[in-house]
Amino acid sequence: MTRITKSQSIQHTENSSNLYGFTLKDSVDMGVTNSKLISPRLRDRPIAARQWQRYIEKKIGFVLPDEQFQWLLNAVERTAAENTLSLSQLWDAVQTDNQLNQQLLDTVLIPESRFFRHQPSIDFVTALAAQYCQQSRHSCVEDCLERPVGSRVDRNVDKNNQPFRIWSVGCSTGQEVWSLAMSLTASHIANYKILGSDVSQQALHRARTGQYDQRQQQLIPFAYQRFMQSVVLSEQKDRQTVSQRQVDMNSQEVPRLVLDSAVPNKNLATWQITPQLHEHVDFIWHNIFTKDPATLHLQHVILCQNMLIYFRQFDQRDILTRLAAQCELGGHIILAPGEALFWRPSNMRRVTHSKVNVWQKISA
Repeated sequence: MTRITKSQSIQHTENSSNLYGFTLKDSVDMGVTNSKLISPRLRDRPIAARQWQRYIEKKIGFVLPDEQFQWLLNAVERTAAENTLSLSQLWDAVQTDNQLNQQLLDTVLIPESRFFRHQPSIDFVTALAAQYCQQSRHSCVEDCLERPVGSRVDRNVDKNNQPFRIWSVGCSTGQEVWSLAMSLTASHIANYKILGSDVSQQALHRARTGQYDQRQQQLIPFAYQRFMQSVVLSEQKDRQTVSQRQVDMNSQEVPRLVLDSAVPNKNLATWQITPQLHEHVDFIWHNIFTKDPATLHLQHVILCQNMLIYFRQFDQRDILTRLAAQCELGGHIILAPGEALFWRPSNMRRVTHSKVNVWQKISA
């Protein structure tokens, strides 16, 4: 992932991203392609732009580049217009109105995520989860064999049954979370919990519903297509679930999706994550820029990819320190390749891996 430069500001690339898995809205996204289309009250307002730039950084830590000022001001004007406010009234209101503040952030940020975005990271996490579950089963059997018949269950046995916990920081619309769930379930790993967090309520709503368009669905490898079922919008705008051949989840056969012939147009289809994955997944609102923890549970793996580069370096260091505190002893933090190369924590060690930027917690 790379920061959007001035020359890139009118087009999205696959490598463009922003805070919490979001890309920047540019002038094309906002319907603004030349200065004639820009509202007169937004022209030549560098002071106002700086004011809103500092506001966004204060709230979520994201450093908006100067070349995105016009995009930012258009997002601000849109939020003001939707609430019948002047720009000055909006400025006053967002200082105390949490709902309006959230609406502004949702307008400023748009989701950018996709399924199986970085396969090596997903494979690494899946291998860790498999190892954890195997060790837990082994420890549980040993404890049961050593315990006298009829004795009470020891707390250590209960501890061995704890799920493998994964936290996806800045999960956006949830594709990383669901990709992990697909990979673990396909590997016959059942005792796991995945937490996805983000600062955008709009993105979290989409993540929770687990519905995606055909373009996203086609990014899912064939071996995992069984975890999707098709839902189509009919001409009457009512949703109907398309039949899918029932698949034995323990079978080694890779299933094929079978669409009803009644489907009017496959291009209208959206795709729904199957219910069996939902029980392992939860999504919450969380601002990683604050000191408040996302959860009281320590995590075996924390994924924080393609996000840190949009913070100032001293803020990156603080965020990483908080993530390390949320990590189990022996657990891992996975960053995007090339991220946070300056980081040298005393309680973490860099794991040698050719494709994954991963750190392991070695001390409290």
